[in-house]
Amino acid sequence: MIDLDYAGLTGTPVSADPFTHVVVRNFVPPAALADVVDGLPALSKGGSFPTGSLRLGSAAAALIKELEGPRFRDAIAGKFGLNLSGAPTMATLRGQSREKDGRIHCDSLAKRVTVLLYLNPETADWARQDGCLRLLRSPDNLDDYAVEVPPVNGTLLVFPNGPTTWHGHKQFVGRRYVVQLNWMTTDDKARYEMRRHRVTAFLKRLTRAA
Repeated sequence: MIDLDYAGLTGTPVSADPFTHVVVRNFVPPAALADVVDGLPALSKGGSFPTGSLRLGSAAAALIKELEGPRFRDAIAGKFGLNLSGAPTMATLRGQSREKDGRIHCDSLAKRVTVLLYLNPETADWARQDGCLRLLRSPDNLDDYAVEVPPVNGTLLVFPNGPTTWHGHKQFVGRRYVVQLNWMTTDDKARYEMRRHRVTAFLKRLTRAA
């Protein structure tokens, strides 16, 4: 079990600018966050690692289990008026940000909903806005943003995906932990993405064993 701020999630209104989303600060409360961070693997490479391929501490594993569970699913479905019953989930962890990360993009439409949960302490980097996710009004201007989300202190960001859900961040190189959870469609593209992540996890395990 892990204590998450469901009351904060329920009480935070959905915003429509620049697209439908919700941001909940301290969704992972400070006491729980410390235990989660202690149980995260020291990822030395960039990219997304399927959580099932990682060795997580008990609190970190409990967090992933909760995010993939029915209570969180129902809370998000109710928040956005969605039916997520039966939707498969895909959960990954990033621990390192690279020079090429943060470029403006929309997530694949095979991902019905994107959840980003930030697990970093506050530092001067985030105060300078490096690595802070921006929700954008256009696909070609990182400064044309409506919302900026520092990746700190258990902050939760959730948005249903669409063709104009542009987001990105200023370049940051270094440790930047973020859990990404997606509820997927059930079409061929979604199955391909989930299969690709499983293959990637297998190859990464082989690399570590070599």
